[in-house]
Amino acid sequence: MKTRRKNLLKASQKIGCDIVVAFEPENLFYMTGFWGEAIGILENGKTTIISPELEVGRAKSESSDCSVITADRGQGLISALVKKIKNKKVCTDCQNYQMMTSLKKSVPKIKHSTSPFYDARIIKDSQEISVLKKASKIIDEMFEQCTRKIKKGMRESELQAILMSYAIQHEMFDTGYKSTLNPLIIAGGPNGALPHAQVTNRKFVNGDLIVVDLTLRYMGYVTDSTRTFGLGSVSTEAKSVYEIVKESQKLGLKAVKPGASCKSVDDACRNYIKNQKYGKYFIHSTGHGIGLEVHELPNIGPKSTTKLAKNMAITVEPGIYLPKKFGVRIEDSLIVQDRSILLHKFTKDLIVI
Repeated sequence: MKTRRKNLLKASQKIGCDIVVAFEPENLFYMTGFWGEAIGILENGKTTIISPELEVGRAKSESSDCSVITADRGQGLISALVKKIKNKKVCTDCQNYQMMTSLKKSVPKIKHSTSPFYDARIIKDSQEISVLKKASKIIDEMFEQCTRKIKKGMRESELQAILMSYAIQHEMFDTGYKSTLNPLIIAGGPNGALPHAQVTNRKFVNGDLIVVDLTLRYMGYVTDSTRTFGLGSVSTEAKSVYEIVKESQKLGLKAVKPGASCKSVDDACRNYIKNQKYGKYFIHSTGHGIGLEVHELPNIGPKSTTKLAKNMAITVEPGIYLPKKFGVRIEDSLIVQDRSILLHKFTKDLIVI
């Protein structure tokens, strides 16, 4: 925690600030160890949590080396914050326009910027890597569940219920990702051609390719992996496309190393798919950072200017999506190192159930 705070302050000083104020729960957790309704203040290595009374108990027990101040919800929290930071150079992740407008009247030198938080969070420490490893192992177990549970006539929603039950039993939970109504992506047949398909009541049928994208949170951290399964008599075309995606992902993983550009990883995947005449069906970036959010820096895409660094946590997930027919995506999370750590061990060979 001391190193995280040191990195946050160092990043904030780069933009002319001496104090870091966290409103977003991910940043509060990163800075304090507490995930809840509160405001975190970091100054000169000292960390304070301002919390409504209903959260004080947890804030005290779950945070690390923090003082906790109680204040009323709403304006009470803001008033307590102003007393701590008035006349100082402050960086905050506050996204509420009205709140920022109010704060600027009392704290003229406050500025909104998420860059110190993301700059610090982009490199994972040993504790974060340990959590991601454990989370990824549970996701691999859930893929094993798929091989046992998937059957003809099962609905996508039924498989989601089975997998989420297993996840919750192992202390993994929904990420709360705002762009979906479902915790998982489970997409059979033509639904698989939609990269962010919503889970439906469609029944699996003979010949389906079934995309299972498991993105879940464990001890605050998100890991992300996708496998595509076959059911019954899978077509020659589907098998061919699967092998193309598999080889593309293999090339992308091979390109990951400290100092490599994110674009070069995307190029490795994308150029292979283009050469196989499916380029127009690869319709998203190759990957993204993971951590306290589903999508963090860096972006692994064709326009990325970022270079990979040791202990970044990223995904590599090429895919091919044939409208109204099927989709194939294979995704792993990994830790960037000289010999990168692949977090998921579940096979990438096509399993036909």
